[in-house]
Amino acid sequence: MPMPWTYRQATREWQAFLVDAQEAIGTPTDHSTFTAVEGVLRAFRNRLTPQQAIDFAQVLPAVLRALFVSDWRLDAASLPAGTRADWTAEAQGLRRQHNLAPDGCVAGTALALRKSVQQADLERILATLPAFATEF
Repeated sequence: MPMPWTYRQATREWQAFLVDAQEAIGTPTDHSTFTAVEGVLRAFRNRLTPQQAIDFAQVLPAVLRALFVSDWRLDAASLPAGTRADWTAEAQGLRRQHNLAPDGCVAGTALALRKSVQQADLERILATLPAFATEF
């Protein structure tokens, strides 16, 4: 079997995602974009069961997949779905002293993520997740 594209082109995919995310979120640097995206991904992951999170991660490009599962405590209880305000506050709380994530960080990350994944795969997995996942 040939090497999957996402592994062969991981750096290229990641850099393209960062450019899209920085534009969509409105962060001033790729460093601040990274922190905003990491916070949003963690806020989303924290509301899924481990199996749901792993299923979702399978549709992400390699570097986003790694970021999505990094520093994950599998023994932590899933959080309630909450609201966009909850998700945003949680994302903005990651490394608070270095976090420049604006209030639109969830929407911006989602927009950039949609551009970086296969739409059919994303829609298929979102249909299996709790209802809040599509809104997130």
